[in-house]
Formats: sequence, C-alpha cells, structure tokens
Amino acid sequence: MFTGIIEELGEVTEVRHLNDSAVLSVRGRLVTSDATAGSSIAVNGTCLTVTALDGDTFAVDVMAESLSRTSLGRLTPGDQVNLERAMAASSRFGGHVVQGHVDGTGEILSRTPGDQWEVVEISCPPHVRRYLVEKGSIAVDGVSLTVYAIRPARFTVSLIPTTLASTNLGSAAVGTVVNLEADILGKYVVAHLDHLEPGAAQEVTRG
Repeated sequence: MFTGIIEELGEVTEVRHLNDSAVLSVRGRLVTSDATAGSSIAVNGTCLTVTALDGDTFAVDVMAESLSRTSLGRLTPGDQVNLERAMAASSRFGGHVVQGHVDGTGEILSRTPGDQWEVVEISCPPHVRRYLVEKGSIAVDGVSLTVYAIRPARFTVSLIPTTLASTNLGSAAVGTVVNLEADILGKYVVAHLDHLEPGAAQEVTRG
C-alpha cells in the first residue's frame, strides 16, 4: 500500500519492449537505499516489483495488463517518474489509501497558474469518473490530490508549490497522459450499492 506522497523524482534509464511486456530500469537514490529484490515501488502510481538492483538503479517488469491500463508503455529513457516505496506500518499516513492499481489514464487538458499554485484540468474516462466526488481523493501519476471540481468527462485539481516542485506534475504539459487511481473506499461503496436490490441504492443515497 502507498500514500500518494511522492518520495523522489526518478529517471528512466532504459526501456526494453518485449512481445507483450516491458522491462524498465529507473534511477532513484532514495527508493533504492533500502530496496531488495521483491520490494514494491510505485512508478508514476503503478505498483511494481523490483527484480534487480544495480547501485541506485532498479529494474521492474511491466506486464501486458499494466501496459494496457497505464502510461508506462509511453516512457522513454530520460523521462522523470514519480517514485514512492510501499508504506511501512510505522509511517505517518500523509495522503490517502493508494494501492498502486491504476484504473485508467487521463490527459492534462489545461493548466491555469495562480499566485503560487496551478489549477489543472484532466480528462477522465467514465469508469473512473463514477467514483469521483468533490473534495474526495484521487491519485494522479501516484500523487495524492483532492478533487477540486467535477465536470462531464473531466475533473480539476489544484497543485500546491510542493507538488509542483517535487513531482513530475510540475512540468507535465497540456496533452500529457497521466495514470489515474480512484479512491478504493469510493470503489467499494459503489460496488456495494450496485449489488443492492433495485431502488435500494437511491434510498441509501437519500439517507
């Protein structure tokens, strides 16, 4: 499990595309400081397993399912990626529950600078949109963010100075494809309501 609080910006050093999978090599001094083969590291919000270590660089396998659901297949050497190690039981919980199981991708539609922040609008596929609520949580490329506003097929978040400076969202241009993971609590609630008797979901939501 992860929190959506990015620990460092890593750099992709190699991408090897296979028949239906890929092998990524990523440089990250902090996340490799205590990593071993089998450790979990979220790369742009996708939970991946370390298969090899070489100094401050780690390798991971990306299977077909992850390639189809995430933007990892678009990565090239030199790209910056958000990195977070799996949460330790003794850690403070600074973000929200992030599993590293990406639900789909969106595209940055606009960026509007503020005094010290930016308002960013991101497209959202219907199967992710149904889990969003205003002031709820979403992970964008692994970054825990609060949903500022929701419109059909899109949502808006505000990026504070720390997020702009310490994650790849700070430099992501309009048109960039990003990984989206909806809040797991919202997914369970919707799944439960979907299985209620017809009409029961409306009674529950009306209170």
